[in-house]
Formats: sequence, structure tokens, C-alpha cells
Amino acid sequence: MPRPPAPRCGAPWRADLSRSRRLFADFRVEQSDPARFYGALAADSVGQLSTYLDLGGATMLDVGGGPGYFRDAFEAAGATYWALDADVGELSGQGDIATGTVIGDGMRLPFRDAAFDLCYSSNVLEHVREPWRMAEEMLRVTRPGGVAFISYTTWYGPWGGHETSPWHYLGGTRARRRYTARQGHEPKNKYAESLFKVTVAEGVAWARDQRLGEVLDVVPRYNPRWSHGLTRVPGLRELLTWNLVLVVRRW
Repeated sequence: MPRPPAPRCGAPWRADLSRSRRLFADFRVEQSDPARFYGALAADSVGQLSTYLDLGGATMLDVGGGPGYFRDAFEAAGATYWALDADVGELSGQGDIATGTVIGDGMRLPFRDAAFDLCYSSNVLEHVREPWRMAEEMLRVTRPGGVAFISYTTWYGPWGGHETSPWHYLGGTRARRRYTARQGHEPKNKYAESLFKVTVAEGVAWARDQRLGEVLDVVPRYNPRWSHGLTRVPGLRELLTWNLVLVVRRW
């Protein structure tokens, strides 16, 4: 099925070097100024998603939507936005929990089959115990012709251990203990509880083996287009991919 053209409003989305530089600059303040980083990422996501489907009039589910940084950007693009999260604390991070928000489990989505034109998840897969079950659930609730967009932080990338990085390269448990000893408290992302090892190889294998849709892209999210071939180089792809995007159009 051919991809629809991107909407003609605003500058066209491009995976170029200047975009990568902007995103990495914003990423540096992810913990100290989350509104800046996630606001920039939301705007970028709208541009990227618009290369796969027309968001105008689309009904979407944001799995792990958190406090709602993505809501305004997608609604401004014309989408009807629903969010799901298991963490009430995350959902209330910007105040009251917004209308259209569901508390639930990403590995057992409480929605009927083929309910959404777009099923979207950003930086969530590495926080669930059964990541590929969640990916299958996202495809299940995506309608035929719709798109599932799954993005996650890769374990062997520079930020794989999140705030415990780069010590995660010596093992997640060790990195967690070191952080606790140095900071006097546990990290927000606790290895083996709320942070798990998910690799590029696993994502490539899942995209290859799933039978519910056509794979449109398996690419490093923040990298410029000329480096997208990294996903075909075992070993190197694990170290140089901060975040992997899997895009599947449902049959």
C-alpha cells in the first residue's frame, strides 16, 4: 500500500543532521526541563507520523502517554487523542488527568480489535516486562490500513540505563546499586522492575517475524537519514542507536 503524502502545512519533516542536533540538545535537559524535551519530541513526532498517514481526522492511542506532553501537538494536527498509562503519578504530572485518558496495562490493552487509526508509543517498551507482547497488542488495536509506531530506548545505546548510564554497560543491577549508593536513593527507572534490557536485534527480529502488518520502517529515531543503514550492522547498531523506531501498517 503506498504511503499517503505528508500534509502540506508547515515545513516538511526531514531526518537531517540539523534535526538530530536539535533533538540531542533538547534531550540533554530531559530530566531538568521535561516540558522542553517532550514538547520538541511531540512536534517532531507529528512531523514524522505525517509521512506515514494523514493525522487529520485520525483516532489515535498513545500507549504510555504519561502527563500529556504529546496531546496538544497531535490534537493541533487534527487527531482525536486517547492516552493510556498504568502510572497515575505519571498521568497527573501536569495537574489533573485529562479527559480521554485510560488507566490500564499496555500488555493487555483494554480496547477492541481495530479500534484506532494510529497506535503510538514513545519510550515505553523498555519499561514493561513483556515488550513484544505490548507491540502485538498495539497492532491488534490498530485498524487495517492504520499504523503502529513503536519507539524505545535501546539497552546498549549510550542512554540504555537511563539515569544510571553509562554504568549499565557493566550490568543493570550493578548500575542500579551504584546509583543508589552515590545518590542516597533509588533511581526513578529501576532495573528489573521498571527498566528492562531491550535491544535493536530484538526489535529487528520482531518486525521481521510479526504477521499482522507491513513493516514500513525500522530506523534509529534521532539519527539522520544517511545513518539509517546502521540497523543492518549487528553489534555496531546496538552501540550507535539511542532509540529505535518500528513502524508497521496493519493489514
